[in-house]
Amino acid sequence: MIVFVRLFFAILKSRFRPRIGILDECLTSMRVWPNDLDLNFHMNSGRYVSMMDVGRMAILAQTRMLRQVLKRRWRPLVGATFIRYRRSLLPFERFTVRSRIACWDEKWLYFEHVLERRGEIVAHAYVRGLLRGRSGNVAPSDLLALAGMAGASSPEMPEAIARWRSLLES
Repeated sequence: MIVFVRLFFAILKSRFRPRIGILDECLTSMRVWPNDLDLNFHMNSGRYVSMMDVGRMAILAQTRMLRQVLKRRWRPLVGATFIRYRRSLLPFERFTVRSRIACWDEKWLYFEHVLERRGEIVAHAYVRGLLRGRSGNVAPSDLLALAGMAGASSPEMPEAIARWRSLLES
């Protein structure tokens, strides 16, 4: 339930932030709450992934595309996640999720998420996701067209994503 509250506040805050482009980095600040903790009293590893979900929705909100996406009944789906945990987040610590679309192919959008605490990386992840509408998957080109970037080419796929992608497709 708390993730929905965070999502609501991230969307609300985005209305008061400058609009960003679809390929720009989106920053979402949060705090570790007691219900985010595991038995070791640091943030549960699954919560990191939930915070990245909030970061991806914040991209749509801050680009001012969320309403258009929801109007078309497109829903975000995750196909795979690759994450490296580097440091623990402790109770009540503030952290920032830096989210961006790194690249895309004909089916998938590849996101990069960096969770930071006071400039220190605590986790780094790549997420492969897409939007699904009533008639099936929405091609990244359709989302880009909605963003006013029809026909745009993907930035070069980072080597880490290319290697991860080849593992996923083998």
